[in-house]
Amino acid sequence: MRLTILVSGAALAVSAACSPHRVARASEQHRDSTRFTGVERLLLSAVDSHAFPGAVLQVGFKGRVVYKTAAGHYGDDDPRPVSDSTVYDLASLTKVIGLTTAVMLLAAEGKIDLNRPVADYVPRFSGPDKDRVLVRHLLTHSSGLPAWRPLHLETATRDEAVDSVLAAQLESQPGEAYRYSDLGAITLGLAVERIGGQSLDVILQERVFGPLGMDWTRYRPPQDWIDHIAPTEDDPWRGRVVRGEVHDENAVRLGGVSAHAGLFSMAPDLARFAQWMLDAYHGRLAPDGPLYIPAEIVREFVRLQPGPEGSTRALGWDTPSREGSSAGTLMSPDSFGHTGFTGTSLWIDPHRELFIVLLTNRVHPTRDNNAIRQIRGLVADSVVAALSPQARPHPGR
Repeated sequence: MRLTILVSGAALAVSAACSPHRVARASEQHRDSTRFTGVERLLLSAVDSHAFPGAVLQVGFKGRVVYKTAAGHYGDDDPRPVSDSTVYDLASLTKVIGLTTAVMLLAAEGKIDLNRPVADYVPRFSGPDKDRVLVRHLLTHSSGLPAWRPLHLETATRDEAVDSVLAAQLESQPGEAYRYSDLGAITLGLAVERIGGQSLDVILQERVFGPLGMDWTRYRPPQDWIDHIAPTEDDPWRGRVVRGEVHDENAVRLGGVSAHAGLFSMAPDLARFAQWMLDAYHGRLAPDGPLYIPAEIVREFVRLQPGPEGSTRALGWDTPSREGSSAGTLMSPDSFGHTGFTGTSLWIDPHRELFIVLLTNRVHPTRDNNAIRQIRGLVADSVVAALSPQARPHPGR
């Protein structure tokens, strides 16, 4: 199989010479024209080249889902075609779908102040200069905390893992450097739990997923979901293929419920969430509705924040970078999104009223496959070009 992808301005052409026994299949549902043919070919070719076993894509535009498709299969030992009822491990999409949304709600209610020290909410968060770490620093990954630690190897219980996270020493001064930090997200999740008086999974179910009707989004999916869940890695640590439990080893040590990883979901649920974000951003939510957040708060959370050189972070969310962005080159500069290590991503363009949900299990059977890094941006560009043929890369991107 040979995959050739040519991108010039807004034009994106995909040609693939594939074997006659293609294992990838794409759904033919909910397509209002043939303008997304290039997107479908791109996903089929990615499956054929083993970038991932399968992928599910949903595109929302101006208030409705205008395109959805699925390509490929569940995994090496499961040839069933994936569909929009396939559940994926979201990995770090948990940080925005779950954690950031919870913080937005608390901010809207005046229960958390982004400019207060984290130690005000989590007193055990202590050590040299850690009294200067603000909630805002955790959201923008500029706290100075380490990016990661092998909690699953260093500790034996959830309590020990939490102790290790809270005892972590800063590697730089607060606000001085950008360092994407799972430890920072875990810490902020502990603050949310302390303020909310409940565990994070309960808070999110009661306050976000339930009200939005996201019935297939949760931590620790039950056994009767297994047939719907795409497998992730053939994990050396666990000695087996992981399916139905969180891929992230540190989230395992934390009991499967963490602010940095652990959520499972399917594309229609994330499309529902993305449309809610667009409605909130544009001030279309009813103040007496089930999940109301003022537009000015949502806009602040998704806006590029002042910060260290090289940072593209909003509050919790990411924004398009100048080179190699998973948002591609054509989305508006006010777009916001995030990715997940397992091969998931969500990008939202409030200017175009557009969202792109892409779910894959690219870590199956091994995490060493990094082809998704190129494919995400190409999919985004192909979608935008299909919907906005006059789109051009934004200056400076």
